[in-house]
Amino acid sequence: MPIRNLSPSEAHARQRGGAVLIDVRAAHERALGMAEDALGIVREDLQADPAAHLPELDAEVVLLCQRGLRSRQVAEFLEGRGYRNLASVEGGTEAWEAAGLPMWRADVDADFSERYSRHLRLPDVGLDGQKKLEAARVLVVGAGGLGSPSAYYLAAAGIGTLRIADDDVVDRSNLQRQILHADARIGMAKVESAAIALSALNPRTNIEAVRERITSDNIERLLDGIDVVVDGADNFPVRYLLNDACVKLGKPLVYGAVHRFEGQASVFDAGRHRGEAPCYRCLFPQPPPPEAAPNCAEAGVLGVLPGVIGLLQATETIKLLLGIGEPLRGRLLQFDALSMRFRETRLRPDPQCPVCAPDCAFPGYVDYAAFCAGGQ
Repeated sequence: MPIRNLSPSEAHARQRGGAVLIDVRAAHERALGMAEDALGIVREDLQADPAAHLPELDAEVVLLCQRGLRSRQVAEFLEGRGYRNLASVEGGTEAWEAAGLPMWRADVDADFSERYSRHLRLPDVGLDGQKKLEAARVLVVGAGGLGSPSAYYLAAAGIGTLRIADDDVVDRSNLQRQILHADARIGMAKVESAAIALSALNPRTNIEAVRERITSDNIERLLDGIDVVVDGADNFPVRYLLNDACVKLGKPLVYGAVHRFEGQASVFDAGRHRGEAPCYRCLFPQPPPPEAAPNCAEAGVLGVLPGVIGLLQATETIKLLLGIGEPLRGRLLQFDALSMRFRETRLRPDPQCPVCAPDCAFPGYVDYAAFCAGGQ
């Protein structure tokens, strides 16, 4: 019998009459919705061993995909393996749903399915990955130039909890680059302004606004329960403090920095990969003199540059949380906005690093302001 093309209504009638309805899409696609009572068998699995799923060559099999192309191809493959009663649903799942036929959906609410639908379609994310993001807790240090774009895209991506720490208030000069804030919120605490913007973007994300300066006294409390730390600090004492705490507590630190027209990003994960991955101190054993590293207020910065670097930090954070791709661990990615060029420098762990060297006991927190001023 030749392969038949069925309308969704005809396919549904055949299913109720005893035909086997098989959705051959990938699991992340089916999570967005599939025909009720259909069997979900990925195309590759079905074609690898048809007999394991369809032991009878004469069984009536109706195949379904997203729009009808893959199901037809699978039907042709099965026909070549001796199956004799095959059909493909024209228009696929899209047509099935449009016809108002019964659907099954994963145990998530409609807002979740619609809001994260583009993630759910990615094989490397899918439903399981999106649930990982929803369960994740990220600390963003600084709600300024780097913290703003990082936090904004992390909230949009569905991070469950964003803890944002900053003791500053919104100034008009911030608005050229710090996209979480607005003219109407000048004078407001940055963490409060950030909470307003992020909650408006994604009310599903829990925002913990911490209006505190990062110190040795509160750093471990701020890191408690956190999965990944995003470094949006604008000064060396906080960067060294973050690094040391993350090494001690085994937290990955997503680093970023900007200066005029140039920026850089990396992932420091020495706490979990002793002797294999470097820490911030391996890159900068000693802080540069103040005149060699002026801040944005002193040197200026291209307004869009923190956005570029902050988005790289958000990307690395998501990759770390999902366990996908190759993180910037052991690599420093540098960006020159004027030449529009990226370059990469390999970073190696310092076997003599006083913080992350293998078998090195944690030396304790120091006076980081004095250290950066050359006092220690």
